[in-house]
Amino acid sequence: MSQNAGKSPASSALVLFSGGQDSATCLAWSLERFERVETVGFDYGQRHAVEMQARLNVREGMMKALPQWAERLGPDHVVDLTGYGRIAESALTADRAIEMDARGLPTTFVPGRNLVFLTCAAALADRRGLDVLVGGMCETDFSGYPDCRRDTIDAMAQALSLGLDKPVVIDTPLMHLTKAQTWALADGLGGAALVELIVEASHTCYLGDRDRRHDWGYGCGSCPACELRAAGHAEWVEGR
Repeated sequence: MSQNAGKSPASSALVLFSGGQDSATCLAWSLERFERVETVGFDYGQRHAVEMQARLNVREGMMKALPQWAERLGPDHVVDLTGYGRIAESALTADRAIEMDARGLPTTFVPGRNLVFLTCAAALADRRGLDVLVGGMCETDFSGYPDCRRDTIDAMAQALSLGLDKPVVIDTPLMHLTKAQTWALADGLGGAALVELIVEASHTCYLGDRDRRHDWGYGCGSCPACELRAAGHAEWVEGR
């Protein structure tokens, strides 16, 4: 099953953690709700490999931004999926233009990425004794990826529950939020300190640009990920 309400503070969670805005917000959301939180990242040969360093920077900064929950943050795990990345070649893993393909999907779409991530995360959570998977999937302001949709996540939770012979819960707190609402959620969770951490340390840009700083963070400013993040930040600032 899949849900958004979270569980009691006595429970535990494994956050699918890329080091981007969405997963950073999900990590803060989880730390507020769960007594024990671990993170998992995936190296699938992404061109924007700078996100692997961003993961570490955000985790370290989270303990300062949310000191009241710092003791809840447990180990980080990294899964090597570079072989999968070569199979599922996309503009995120190879030198290809970012555009729409014949199916109407952006070439940044990595086929089955969230399905693979959730399968690996579920196996890790099973062995680590963690109760809930938390992911930043969103079908509101997103790049058109079919594996971010609510129906996909619900089906995946059911398949994992059957395959592991136990209930698998996948929390997706951002599923129905706009990017502006995601900024607002971060502000509500950790105030200016958390927002500043997301701006300075998280990474979203598909091209891996860390040279150009904007009000919303670092990035090229023109790829789809930067455009979504920038528009959401502007809407959030205007609406405050």
